[in-house]
Amino acid sequence: MQDSLAEILTKEMGKPINQAKNEIRHAVVRISSPFHHHEAQIFKEQTICETSKYEERILYEPLGVIANISAWNYPYFVSSNIFAGGLMAGNSILYKPSEYASLSGREITRLLHEAGVPEDVFMLCTGKGETGAAVASLKGLGGIYFTGSVKTGVEISKAAAPNLVKVQLELGGKDPVYVRQDVKDVARAAATIAEGAFYNCGQSCCSVERIYVHEKIFPEFMDNFVNTVKSYKVGDPMDKETFIGPVAREAQVPFLASQVQDAVTKGANVVVGGENVALPSEGFWFSPTVLTDVDHSMNVMREESFGPVIGIQAVSGDAEALELMKDTPYGLTAGVFSESRKDAEAILRELDVGTAYWNCCDRVSARLPWSGRKASGIGATLGLDGLRSFVQPKAYFLHEKMGT
Repeated sequence: MQDSLAEILTKEMGKPINQAKNEIRHAVVRISSPFHHHEAQIFKEQTICETSKYEERILYEPLGVIANISAWNYPYFVSSNIFAGGLMAGNSILYKPSEYASLSGREITRLLHEAGVPEDVFMLCTGKGETGAAVASLKGLGGIYFTGSVKTGVEISKAAAPNLVKVQLELGGKDPVYVRQDVKDVARAAATIAEGAFYNCGQSCCSVERIYVHEKIFPEFMDNFVNTVKSYKVGDPMDKETFIGPVAREAQVPFLASQVQDAVTKGANVVVGGENVALPSEGFWFSPTVLTDVDHSMNVMREESFGPVIGIQAVSGDAEALELMKDTPYGLTAGVFSESRKDAEAILRELDVGTAYWNCCDRVSARLPWSGRKASGIGATLGLDGLRSFVQPKAYFLHEKMGT
């Protein structure tokens, strides 16, 4: 079954088949994880204070019907972040998958219904942007959970505002990684970061989007990074050897091209990409592109790319790296590669992000909250904090009897 689901996903949005299989396998783990770790903690009523005369208690109740306006880049991951905890908390869900992943959305719905979830508890609603807008403006919803762009997130919030509905937003990022001078295995760091930048064609909220490398190890890092990217097979996403397939949306191609052109005009150097890679003639393709000699005057270092484009900037040390990492309206993830956990954590504590990485990147755990700060979103999914987003507390003051 998982193979057929992966094939649908690949044909629908271009994710390489092995990456599609990986998403579905890990989605199963993610769906199970909340039950194993946090169910007893989050949904059990709690007595806070009890005496012979009174009791103070908290009861956690479901929100009611919640809307899940989901994304196309990881349809199984993103939707399961909502429906696993949402259903477990006792909510009903109105599920609107992205129009770029509607077939996968239908499969998710079918599987849940076959597993015993009633059709009026998990309801599918397909359509384009206007359908999502209509869902967001519905009266009577207990909450709206949206994953997508900042622009659409703002529109969702506006549509929901007259109804005073709780809105939770998982939006974009311009996630930085800093490679410190003390890194010993530069080749391994370069390979890890390259995968974080180009996996799923760079179409992940937490993809590495900008890289800062200490100037002393910059040449060695670049050699390894470029060799890694050049080793990636670009082509038919149904081919098991393919690592980079097409981008999912046609509009992304001219947008990425404009970012690269802006950078080159301002002095950047294209070390991988451009006309150096032969691309298939059909589909929405963009060459994996690596830029050096970049700075923050360039759009590629400030705007979310959401594609196979990365800028790499040399820095003089921690102070400059930290200043540049902070220079963003986003706050989703950030990573530091270093031999020193203490030094890495000191840098990460200075960054206003929802998730911090040491010697890794582009990771999500069902045991930890997944949240964005600033323009990267509002609220959390996953972990204990994420599960709490699907319930509302009711306070009980239970006093002694008033008499006979």
